[in-house]
Amino acid sequence: MYDYIVVGGGSAGCTISSRLSEDSDSKVLLLEQGDSDWNPYIHMPVTYYKTSKGNMLTRYKLDPQVHQGGLEPEFVQGRVLGGGSSVNAMVYMRGCPQDYENWVQDGAEGWGYKDVLPYFKKAEDNERFSGDVHGVGGPLGVSDQRHTHYLTKAWARAAQEMGINFNPDFNSGSQAGVGFYQVTMRNGLRCSAATAYLKPARNRKNLTIHTRSKTLKIIVENGRAVGVQYLRKGQIITARAEREVVVCSGAIGSPHLLMVSGIGPANHLKQAGVQVVHDLPGVGQNLQDHFDMFLIYELSGAHSYDKYKKLRWQALAGLQYALFRNGPVTSNICEGGLLWYGDDKDPLPSLQYHFLPGAGVEEGSESVPSGNGCTTNVYQSRPRSRGWVTLKSSDPMVFPSVNPNYLAEEYDVECLAEGVRIGQEILRQRSMEKYVSRPYRPGEVLKTKAERMQFVRETGQGALHPSGACRMGNDDMAVVDTQLRVRGIDGLRVADSSIMPRVVSGNLNAPTIMIGERTADIMRGNRRSAVQ
Repeated sequence: MYDYIVVGGGSAGCTISSRLSEDSDSKVLLLEQGDSDWNPYIHMPVTYYKTSKGNMLTRYKLDPQVHQGGLEPEFVQGRVLGGGSSVNAMVYMRGCPQDYENWVQDGAEGWGYKDVLPYFKKAEDNERFSGDVHGVGGPLGVSDQRHTHYLTKAWARAAQEMGINFNPDFNSGSQAGVGFYQVTMRNGLRCSAATAYLKPARNRKNLTIHTRSKTLKIIVENGRAVGVQYLRKGQIITARAEREVVVCSGAIGSPHLLMVSGIGPANHLKQAGVQVVHDLPGVGQNLQDHFDMFLIYELSGAHSYDKYKKLRWQALAGLQYALFRNGPVTSNICEGGLLWYGDDKDPLPSLQYHFLPGAGVEEGSESVPSGNGCTTNVYQSRPRSRGWVTLKSSDPMVFPSVNPNYLAEEYDVECLAEGVRIGQEILRQRSMEKYVSRPYRPGEVLKTKAERMQFVRETGQGALHPSGACRMGNDDMAVVDTQLRVRGIDGLRVADSSIMPRVVSGNLNAPTIMIGERTADIMRGNRRSAVQ
């Protein structure tokens, strides 16, 4: 018997488990289906390219994407303690203030920017910024890059040569401009949610952490969640929760677990062979994701991190890191940032760029023939397309059907096509000309909007920022209320990126940790203390 059971050891789950266990009279169980975060590749920033392609991921095959000619791409999510925060590029972004005002318009009263800002600050330990919009002394280390490649600096200058302003802080409340991302690092090491929140809490006697534990079902008795069944070391174990069960399994895992537990659209559950516990039609709907484009260029020489594929350069970088904890090993590779306008009528930036001084770093991007390349990644930060998560089987071990329905809205394609135009134009500016040999993907500068739209449809892919499939709100399609309680079931909450009514304009790790902080405060009854 536990007081609280937290399902999923990702960014929100780590946060909530740590905060709940601060109360010595609360007994907390955290269940994570992946392994512990022991792998050294997790903690050295530059090796994120290994974690993002390795075995610390759950790999889904998406449904055929009808707006991309029936492509069936792979879609990955973190499956390790720390979740996405252990395998991502460590970019610290909150989204823009209007994102949270839009949540309020969608029925999430009390989740406006002024409401969530205190929780961002509570989590944050920023090495450079403080004051009204930044926090110091929180669990999550946020720092400037310890090493920024000269090619990234040239790219930022090139954007300024186009007339784009320099932005020293994308999280100030104003996103527009080019700059360098702050990252979730501390002392040259990744600061994942597992490092920030669980590491200090591991020795608490009231916190039990079980990795390699797959939750199979939420147990509901008389309209109340009273525990879970999970698979560990070949045995099915039942754990009971006296107070609450909190599902933090992500935008795909959370709706899947609810549905196999009988909570979801009744007709669909019956068709899948699941006994209906509670008819909740919004479960699995409203799935959203940013959509990625990769612009890859071949360079005229060894002007990128690609040269570190050679052992000699690796040895030098490793020695520098060992002696001084700086240099290329401390790079997150996704160093340069740009938030800009993809729609003349939108007063807010709708495009986000990541510049990588290397090629073939992320899944979906390619190396170049010479071995020396750079990559500009661009996605639309507020897509209009919506998809869904549905069951293929009543068996919780069978992956669900996942369809983000990319590019269903023509608006998204047009916005991304403008993003391609801007991205290619930056690489033609004076500061980048001396480094660039030729465009590799696409193989030429695309001159027309039609060519760019075709490139978007043929080569784009998900940015792996799923959200929204257990939406917060107050209408019939909302899954959770503004306290993140599952509507119609007592003792059960969902708290992760799946509750977002709309995906925020940026990377999702920081907002998901914010959701975790606020959920824990709601559960502990400490709302006032966080705001002060």
